[in-house]
Amino acid sequence: MNSVPQVPDTPDNKAEETRPADAVAGSWVDHTPKTIRPFLRLMRMDRPIGSWLLFWPCAFGLLLGAAANGQMFPDPWHVLLMGLGSVIMRGAGCTYNDIIDRDIDAQVARTRGRPIPSGAVSAKAAWVFAISLSLAGFVILIQFNWLTIVLGISSLLLIAAYPFMKRITWWPQAWLGLTFNWGAIVGFTAETNRFELPALVLYAGCFFWTLGYDTIYAHQDKEDDALIGVKSTARALHALTKPWLYVFYSATFLLILASGLLAGLGAAFALALVVTGLHMFWQLHLLDISRPLLCLKLFRSTRDTGALITAAMLLGAVAAF
Repeated sequence: MNSVPQVPDTPDNKAEETRPADAVAGSWVDHTPKTIRPFLRLMRMDRPIGSWLLFWPCAFGLLLGAAANGQMFPDPWHVLLMGLGSVIMRGAGCTYNDIIDRDIDAQVARTRGRPIPSGAVSAKAAWVFAISLSLAGFVILIQFNWLTIVLGISSLLLIAAYPFMKRITWWPQAWLGLTFNWGAIVGFTAETNRFELPALVLYAGCFFWTLGYDTIYAHQDKEDDALIGVKSTARALHALTKPWLYVFYSATFLLILASGLLAGLGAAFALALVVTGLHMFWQLHLLDISRPLLCLKLFRSTRDTGALITAAMLLGAVAAF
């Protein structure tokens, strides 16, 4: 890998904050004070799709946990905590990832303008920010039962290892699937205070979902990744991407269907989930891995996939109870 000049971590050398190439133009972040804007960009607050994708598995787990308990809906307080925690911990994870990947980001056109490689935020300041966000996330976590707290803390091992996966395996998206969907288990235990088969099956389904959508996302960077030696499923699968994505999304559909039925959601849930399956099929039908902007558009539409799964679970809960 080519060496990259390091940005000194001293205030005197701090660069003027500018919008990174991968930031969303015209977002509310552009209108915030310059002193906090780089930190909001570290959290990806101008790109809420990541927070949605972290929250949806939590919501699925909460809904399945409520169904397993014989309740129509989960505790609203739990939903609020999970939503806030998803935003905060996604921000902490992105900041940590940017600290570890700052040399790689400096070599990729889409990411070299991010706050750390551009010099807008020093690595030291980013570490303080990431730790502060993590502490805020811990305060949220301790509002739940002890099983959920222990499971939540254990996810830190997955989070810590994730940035290094692209250096050692062609399947870093699989590790992201293990990491990003831990909320499916945590959400279930938050409602039930026990670990059961529906939570494990749901987690497996969400794993394949992430494996699919993050492979689509990775096709944006495959050329830069090849130049600097970063590995991904986009590079590993290449021309076979679409056939494999059909496998991943089929597994997603079947496993989430099974998890709902195991938790007590019935025919109404199964029928409504068909809409989710059609949506995922539509995504793959449109996919052209040679068009980075289309890959980004389809990746962002994954938020709608999560909304459809949630709607199916809610419908199933109303019909069952």
